[in-house]
Amino acid sequence: MSWGGVRWRRWNNVLHRDIGYLAVGLTLVYVVSGVAVNHIGDWNPSYVVERREVLVGPLTEADVSGQGGVRALLARLSLPPTFRTTFRLDSGSLRVFLADGIVDLHLRTGKATVEIVRRRPVFQAINFLHLNHPKKLWTWVADLYAVALGVLTVTGLFVLKGKTGITGRGAWLTAIGVAVPLLFLWIYNAA
Repeated sequence: MSWGGVRWRRWNNVLHRDIGYLAVGLTLVYVVSGVAVNHIGDWNPSYVVERREVLVGPLTEADVSGQGGVRALLARLSLPPTFRTTFRLDSGSLRVFLADGIVDLHLRTGKATVEIVRRRPVFQAINFLHLNHPKKLWTWVADLYAVALGVLTVTGLFVLKGKTGITGRGAWLTAIGVAVPLLFLWIYNAA
């Protein structure tokens, strides 16, 4: 079929196919990150937070004073001796800021809470892109990708002809696809 000598369906399918190929990498990034971020209430998709409590025994102010005292404490906790800084939460507590976490120590009880934060190598990187933390040029890449998805959506409507295309079964499936977000908007706005 052609309009004014232009075989529009052929060009529609070529455009749909080629943009689809170009969008594969970004689509996989957004798929994996999207599922991960949707469940952020259940887990941290970018970081692993390890928390443990250790009893090192009662300590005095003198035991943890100065860099030497803090390094000795870190050795007792099987942690590297380097730290960023310390902070007194109150007269009986000490917080030690590590490069990758914190240690909270209650001097009287000798109870230390160690919290170490580590990046999830793949998830942290793709969430970084999906949530547009880089800004700058990446914003334009993400916008171009969003436009490409729009083009894929419209051209996809016209790839097939007949009973399986937009004039047949495709019309019903498209209507359902449009109705689903509208239904959820109605449900959540009614609440």
